[in-house]
Amino acid sequence: MAQLLIVDDDPDLLNVCRVGLQALGHVVRTAETGGEGLSETAIGNPDVIVLDLGLPDLDGVDVCRRIRTWTSAPIVVLSADGTEDRKVEALEAGADDYVTKPFGMRELNARLRVALRHHGAMEANRGPTELEVGQLHLDLVHYEAIYAGRKLELTPREFEFLAFLARHAGKVCTRRMILENVWGRGYEHELNYLKVYAYRIRRKLGDERGDFLQSDPSVGYRLAWHADQ
Repeated sequence: MAQLLIVDDDPDLLNVCRVGLQALGHVVRTAETGGEGLSETAIGNPDVIVLDLGLPDLDGVDVCRRIRTWTSAPIVVLSADGTEDRKVEALEAGADDYVTKPFGMRELNARLRVALRHHGAMEANRGPTELEVGQLHLDLVHYEAIYAGRKLELTPREFEFLAFLARHAGKVCTRRMILENVWGRGYEHELNYLKVYAYRIRRKLGDERGDFLQSDPSVGYRLAWHADQ
């Protein structure tokens, strides 16, 4: 059973989601504005947040960005806008997944379970608490990253992507491996996610040329053993 918060300005959709997800065993709270969503997130500390982008008071991307400043809880975006630019914008703001309206309740529930399972697995990780690759230092407990003596402001998903590559430093990780281990099963074909996140991470590293976070267009990504930046 998970504690869910659904933020959407459509009362009919909220009612359908509440009934459907409660029937599947979840505890559901709702909010109809971005302001209410921020308050409910702060007060209720939900396990996962379902967030519409078309809110009446605040842009959903801004809400996502503000939520991400204080919680690593998964954020699954809902939107009638399925364009790539809007998806990229939401992912850059810290969203974990993007579901386009209209959607089926089984699909939404499956996405929520994947997000929860992945988040729980990361929280319960019993492996090393720190990783070092060249000038990169990762604190896996506190989700803190330092590169060349400079702290990086990474979203939880960016951190997980970088940490997965760091665990296999020097080796090419296939796109399928990364998607399954960072996003979860069922995301093997979401290749645009990897392009977006690799670009964002490189920009934050100051590695726009890809000398450290290297890519093989036909295979996947890897971290170089030694970085010269």
